[in-house]
Amino acid sequence: MARKNIEIFEDLKRKYVRMALETNKYTSTAKAAGVHPDTLRKWIKKYETEIRDQMEEEGVGLTSPEPTEKEYKKKYELAMKLLGEKELEVAVLKDALKKTNLR
Repeated sequence: MARKNIEIFEDLKRKYVRMALETNKYTSTAKAAGVHPDTLRKWIKKYETEIRDQMEEEGVGLTSPEPTEKEYKKKYELAMKLLGEKELEVAVLKDALKKTNLR
């Protein structure tokens, strides 16, 4: 019976490690598990490779903690496109306002 309880506890640890890896929210995951973040970090050290391999087999992606350069470039390009559209919109509105004021 004790062995089964240990297995259940280890599975529970793996569950929280996976949750932390999937969400990249270590503090809130530790809080949900009812443990100190340092305890969760120890579990991650122990099970990370196993859990990552399992997730990879399942095709589950991980949230990256830091955006990649490619992601930054994509966001920058989108922001510049939106800025250009807004500048064009402002120019059209200014032009329309000038025409209205000339009448």
